[in-house]
Order: sequence, then structure tokens, then C-alpha cells
Amino acid sequence: MISKKMEEALNSQLNKELFSSYLYLSMATYLETNNYVGMAQWMRLQAEEEHEHSMKFFTFIQKIGGRVILEQIDKPQSDWDSAQKAFEDALAHEEFITKHINELTDLAISERDHSTKTFLQWYVDEQVEEEAAANEIVQKFNLIGESKSGLYMLDTELGTRTSTPDPTAE
Repeated sequence: MISKKMEEALNSQLNKELFSSYLYLSMATYLETNNYVGMAQWMRLQAEEEHEHSMKFFTFIQKIGGRVILEQIDKPQSDWDSAQKAFEDALAHEEFITKHINELTDLAISERDHSTKTFLQWYVDEQVEEEAAANEIVQKFNLIGESKSGLYMLDTELGTRTSTPDPTAE
């Protein structure tokens, strides 16, 4: 049986994952409006991935006898100063999510909730990848500087991202 405290914490993380999807959709809209079609595609796929992450929480909470409580999703930011700033904010957001996944894992450990800790290990590993991917893009922006041809090439590169079905999705 899941504790009330753990159930509330998992529901809170579910909301954060849904917000992440919403935020990345907002970033995609901003980028597409500014003719960064490849970068917008990257963000759209990121939004889909975050939605998958939220559904994993949704399913897990139900499976362990908890109750999913859907809360209001905050309105995301809709404008950035540049494409680079949008990706810098994406990196900062992934760092925020990592912090909360780690706190949730700490709670599972302190409550001796082994099934939740095992479930969260996938997210701990995933956040390493999420931060690394966002950081790599930010570092490319830093290398490019103000180069219009560099921005064009990065936009083209990011547009090649394809959706990879999650083999652990339920």
C-alpha cells in the first residue's frame, strides 16, 4: 500500500511532467513562429516524450493502489529573447525536473517503498540523458555565436530528430 505522502508526491511529479510537455509545446510554437522549423520539431518531439513520462506516472500510481489526482497545469512562458534562450530554459527546466526526481527518490528510500524506488530509477537515468541532450544543444549555440549560417545548420540538424518509441511504455 502506498502512503498518502508518497501518493501526493507522485501526483505532484505527474503534474510537473504534464507541465514539461506543455512547456515544450510552447517553445515549439515560439520557434516555429520565428522560422526555426527544425528546432520546433525537436521541441515537439520533446513534448511528446514528456507526455509519455507523465503517463508512466499515471499508470504507476494506479497500479500500486494510489489515486491519480489531476491538478491545474500552469501556463507556460510563451516568448523568449532567442532560440538559444529557449534551449537554455529547456536545460534549466530539465535540471529542475532532475532535482524533483531525486527528491522523490529520496522520499521512496526514506519510506522504504521499494517498488516506487525501482520505478523512479528509470527517471533518474533518463534525466541524465535529458540534461546531456539539452546541454549539448546549448553548447552548440555558444559555439555558433551570432553566425546565421551556424543557426541555419543547427536548425537543420535538430530537425532530423525522430520519435523513438519507448520500449518500457505501457
